[in-house]
Amino acid sequence: MSQLIEEAQIAQLNSELDRLKKENQHLLAELAKHQVIFDQALDAIIIFDQNMNFIDVNEAACSLFNERKEVLLEKSLYDYLAMFPNEEIKRQREQLSETGSLSEEIIIKLKNGQLKFIEFSAKRKAIGDYDLSIMRDVSSKKMLERERSINEKMFQDLFHRALDGIVIYDHHGRLVDANTSFCHSFELQKNQLSSYKLKDFIDKESRDKIEETWSLLSKAGKAKGDLPVRLKSGTRKIFEFTATSNVLNGYYMSIMRDITEKKSMEAKLHKSEVRFREIFENAMDAIIIWDKKGQILKANRWATRIFELPMEGLLKSSITDFLDLADPRYLSAFKQYMTTGSIRQELHFYMPNGQCKHLEFTSKANVFEGQHLTILRNVSDRNRMEKELRQSEEKFRKIFNGALEGIILFDSNYDIMAANPVSAKIFEMPHEEIEQCNLYAMLFPDESKQPSDFLAEFQKEEEGTEEILLTSKHGQTRILDFSLKLNLNENMHLAIFRDITERKELEERLRKSDTLNVVGELAAGIAHEIRNPMTALKGFIQLLEGSVKDDFSMYFNVIKSELNRIESIITEFLVLAKPQAIHFEQNSIVKIMKDTMELLNAQAIFSNVQMELITDGEIPSIYCEPNQMKQVFINILKNAIEVMPGGGKVLTILKMKGPDSLCISIKDEGNGIPEDKLKRLGEPFYTTKDRGTGLGLMVSYKIIEEHRGKVKVESQVGKGTTFYITLPAGTNEV
Repeated sequence: MSQLIEEAQIAQLNSELDRLKKENQHLLAELAKHQVIFDQALDAIIIFDQNMNFIDVNEAACSLFNERKEVLLEKSLYDYLAMFPNEEIKRQREQLSETGSLSEEIIIKLKNGQLKFIEFSAKRKAIGDYDLSIMRDVSSKKMLERERSINEKMFQDLFHRALDGIVIYDHHGRLVDANTSFCHSFELQKNQLSSYKLKDFIDKESRDKIEETWSLLSKAGKAKGDLPVRLKSGTRKIFEFTATSNVLNGYYMSIMRDITEKKSMEAKLHKSEVRFREIFENAMDAIIIWDKKGQILKANRWATRIFELPMEGLLKSSITDFLDLADPRYLSAFKQYMTTGSIRQELHFYMPNGQCKHLEFTSKANVFEGQHLTILRNVSDRNRMEKELRQSEEKFRKIFNGALEGIILFDSNYDIMAANPVSAKIFEMPHEEIEQCNLYAMLFPDESKQPSDFLAEFQKEEEGTEEILLTSKHGQTRILDFSLKLNLNENMHLAIFRDITERKELEERLRKSDTLNVVGELAAGIAHEIRNPMTALKGFIQLLEGSVKDDFSMYFNVIKSELNRIESIITEFLVLAKPQAIHFEQNSIVKIMKDTMELLNAQAIFSNVQMELITDGEIPSIYCEPNQMKQVFINILKNAIEVMPGGGKVLTILKMKGPDSLCISIKDEGNGIPEDKLKRLGEPFYTTKDRGTGLGLMVSYKIIEEHRGKVKVESQVGKGTTFYITLPAGTNEV
């Protein structure tokens, strides 16, 4: 029985042994599984004893502490807590003892000095008497949180301190938040933001632009541009903006900068640029821009005219291409320019066609980006005019001293400032003495008229002409033609004197000659009409005398005698038509014309008319009767002067028209003659003047006709009249 008991016990022990083996195998399998989890866990798993010594660690723990496992198992956690406060370590240990668990953060310092932020959880006596801790490196997270905190702080600082306006709004455009600059620019209080939308500040005409911005913002997440706004006060501004979507909880943010003043300045700058471009292009001076090598980079249109090159050719040229580099004036100007950086000078410039121009220029170095600016002006004409002016002054002095009239310059007190030799001769005084005299005292020595009264007569027109009787020292009375021009210059007046005593006598004789011409024409007409019946009477008397048989010879003799007497009277009467024998001779037509103009010069001066004679080439002498030709010129020139009461110019031109024909043109600047009246010029007793007789032109036409010449008249109403006289020239007698 005992054996059976032993066998039963052995069987029970074997069964228990099998169960224990199976349980051991199961535990080994579970242990292996937990070991795999322990080793492969991503978080560090550490088993500590009560003194915080490392008992066991996984691979993640070795990586966390940057140590091999065998090294780490010889250390304590305290070895890595040098940067962690002891009080905090003590507090955590006490909390773990009291509660049995702990979740905290610590900072560890590795052997290489690296710091790590560790987030851990601990369980007291989780494995026997050992504590279990799971650790996770949260350094990256901490850095991100720190950066985020810094960024948020910086954003807040930037948001509130930014000079540009920053506004946050929702997808409807409703304002959520804004910084001080935005509120100031949009004239809003911060507590008023929620009452407005962005479109409240946009004019209707700009709404489409806002819609385009919203569309771009939705598609690309960003948008920028210019935004014109109108504030509640009515003020209009322009903002440059950048918009970003989803900056915070689905909100939008825009950064706005007030560019109203900038836009205004840009507009002014653009206007200034346009104005500069207009000035540059349309300046009447040449403007060129050239580099340090002298190459012309830009030029205006006037430069192409001065340098006589097209723009393409000018831009291929150098400024030195037009200068004589060996000219001492150029070398001096170049040295000055290099020293001072600016110059104003005149130099000779040589054009591509060989022409030399005298150009005045100003040049400035380094006006922009190392370029040079030069402005040039053609002063060739000015220099020529200055030369001509000097010559003109010299001519004036010669004319003043050599004039046939007396010329006196005097001031408002009639004190003589200058006088020519002829005036001294007219007043029979030495030239040096007359310039010390008073003009009024010389003209009116015995009259009571005040000098102011004398000048007052000419004040209205500032000029005038009078005839003055002057008694010479020898008691002879002479007639002076006196012309006065006031205010020739400041406190300077001009008086011109001419002794016209002989001319007055000649004019009287001329008037008588005109009368005789008219009477002669009438006499010729009457004689012609009487001679016709006289011829018939003489013929029939002779026939009658032969056919009468009675002795009536006494009667016939008386009749023939009386007829001869009538014929003699007619012959004498015809002398009036040609009172002198015409004797043609070789004469200088230029001299005759000059003498005639000299004769009428006083009348021309009185009427403020300038007479000019131009001889085109060499003018030969012609066969003519000089007095008759002078009479023709007097008639035409006198008419020209009289048709210009307000002054003007009479231009006489003598030129050859072929080898044997001389053309004389006399042109005035009067009112002209209508075409219907032009055809009747030269007819007896027809005239265009109020008090004319028409006989002057009739006589002139007759004289030209007798000289085998022609008269042609051209006139344009409002511009003047021109007489063309054509005469035979050369040695052929008329």
